[in-house]
Amino acid sequence: MHGKRVRGNADLYLMLAPVLLFYVVFWLWPLYGIQIGFRDFTVSGGFWGSPWVGLKHFVRYFGSFYLFRTLRNTIGINLYELLVGFPASIVLALMFNELRSIRFRNVAQVISYAPSFLSIMVVAGMIVNFLSPSAGIVNALLGALGLEARHYLVEPEYFWHVYVWSSIWQRVGFSTIIYTAAMATIPDSYYEAAVIDGARKVRRMWHVTLPSISPIIVMLLILQIGNIMTLGFEKVLLLQNPLNLEASEVISTYVYKAGLLQAQFSYSTAISIFNMAVNVLFLVAANTVSKRARGVSLWG
Repeated sequence: MHGKRVRGNADLYLMLAPVLLFYVVFWLWPLYGIQIGFRDFTVSGGFWGSPWVGLKHFVRYFGSFYLFRTLRNTIGINLYELLVGFPASIVLALMFNELRSIRFRNVAQVISYAPSFLSIMVVAGMIVNFLSPSAGIVNALLGALGLEARHYLVEPEYFWHVYVWSSIWQRVGFSTIIYTAAMATIPDSYYEAAVIDGARKVRRMWHVTLPSISPIIVMLLILQIGNIMTLGFEKVLLLQNPLNLEASEVISTYVYKAGLLQAQFSYSTAISIFNMAVNVLFLVAANTVSKRARGVSLWG
C-alpha cells in the first residue's frame, strides 16, 4: 500500500529530493564535526588523532569575560528585534489587506519588499554613510535643526538601535508575505457577517482577521523564539569597531574571531554547540507553552 502511494506521488518526492539533499549535506553531515568541541583539535591530528578533553572548552567559555557580554548582546538584540519587528510585520500586513486600490497596494508592497533584496554589505555601507558624523544625511538634518552631530557607530549605546531598526526596514516588508497569503484565505462571508453586525474596520481586523491568522502568527513566533541565540555575524561585523565592542560583540562574531582568525577550532566549536543547545531549549519551551495555552504547536 505504501509502495503504491510512493510510486503514485513519485513526481512530488522527486521535487522534495533536492531539499532533503541540501539538509543532509549542509546540516546533518557537518554534525559529525561537533566532536571537535570535546577535543584539543589540531589540523595535523585530525578528528581521530586529536585528544579528548571533555568539557574543557565549555568550562573555559563559561569562566571567560566574554560570556556575559556575548550573551547579553545576542539575546538583547534578538529580543529587541522580536518585540518591535514581529508586531511591525503583522501591522503592515493588516494595512496592506485593508487597501482597496489593488494598484496602490501592489506598488506599496513592492516598495516594502525592495530593501530585502539588498545585500548585507550594501545595507551596512548605507548605514555607515548615512550616519557619518561629517557627511551623513542624518547628522546633516540634525545640524539643520541646530542639534549636535552624533557618532552613532562609535558610541555603544546607539548600536542596538541602529542594528534593529535598520533590520526592520530591510526585512519587515518581506515578512508580510506569509501574513498576506494567510489573510487571502479568509472567507469573505466572515467580513460580511461582521459588517452586518456593525463592526468597523478596526473591529473587523481585531475580531476576524487576527483570529483567523493567529495559528500562523503563533508558529512564526515559536520559530523566532527558537532562534533567539542566532544572530547573523555579517552585518554586526561590518558595523563593528573597537569603540562599540561593548554593545556589538555577539556570539557569532566572537566565534568567528576565535575560530577563524585565532584558529581556536575546539573552543569556537564548543561555543557553537552551547549556542545550538540553548536555541533548542528555547524552541522546545516555546512550542510546549504554545501547545498548552493555544493548542498550536510545530509538533506533538
